[in-house]
Amino acid sequence: MLEKFEFLIALARERHFRRAAERCGVTQPTLSAGIRALEETLGAPLVNRGSRYMGLTPEGERVLEWARRMTGDANAMRHEVEALKRSVSGLVRLACIPTALPIVARLSALVSERHPGISFSILSSSTPAMLGLLEDYQIDAGITYLDVRDWPGMAMTPIYREQYRFVTANPEVFPGRESVGWSEVLGTPLCLLTPDMQNRLIVNQMLGLEPGKPPPGPFTETNSSQVIATLVSSGQWSSILPPVLIDAVSLSPAVRRIPLTDPESTHSVGLVVVDRDPVTPLVRALTTAATALSARIDR
Repeated sequence: MLEKFEFLIALARERHFRRAAERCGVTQPTLSAGIRALEETLGAPLVNRGSRYMGLTPEGERVLEWARRMTGDANAMRHEVEALKRSVSGLVRLACIPTALPIVARLSALVSERHPGISFSILSSSTPAMLGLLEDYQIDAGITYLDVRDWPGMAMTPIYREQYRFVTANPEVFPGRESVGWSEVLGTPLCLLTPDMQNRLIVNQMLGLEPGKPPPGPFTETNSSQVIATLVSSGQWSSILPPVLIDAVSLSPAVRRIPLTDPESTHSVGLVVVDRDPVTPLVRALTTAATALSARIDR
């Protein structure tokens, strides 16, 4: 039954029978037969079928919720049993927003100190994509903004509060200034993250711009923080970055880090996991380390 539930989860995510079968490592006829067997067992159609996949029926949507829950619980049970047999070990699948990737290094190091048997698979991800990965149990946890959206069915552990700095290597841009207002940076040549990133949405909001709209004046966008660092170091472009990322990327010594005020803005960043009881030993180790890391950062 669990295998059939995994077939349904994959189909709902891929929205294509062949790709869902490939994700599950089976043939397309095997996946189709498994879902039909599930429909026969439950006595209800779960998939709207035509010449191609046309979505789930209302019954299918409800079964999908249970399938996610039950496969997640089954995985949790297996991890719990393994932990009883030996010390906590295994692979933690973690997704993180680009601006918080430096925190992952500190968090993973802290977990490894306490549990040497734990290894990591780390993905850079936007916040909306991360929610989908969590709901489908494709990752164990995410690090993202906690206060910019609702996280139904999720448990959150705050780690730090993100602030923002205007960074530039151009000596003619705001010379001698100890702070600048958000509205003042409009019109300067800016390099920012792409609109699918939550950081960009926050920056646009603080600049008074619509989501995804480029600021006035010369502008570049990229999904790579290192590209931003390179462009800023050239002196041709400026940017808006959080200190945790500024300290991690390679910036020219000429780059100035000017606090953005009027208004000041901060956002909570932390760990997000599926809210369930009991949690897996891996997630428990990760959450405990996140709490400890938060205390270190606060000091």
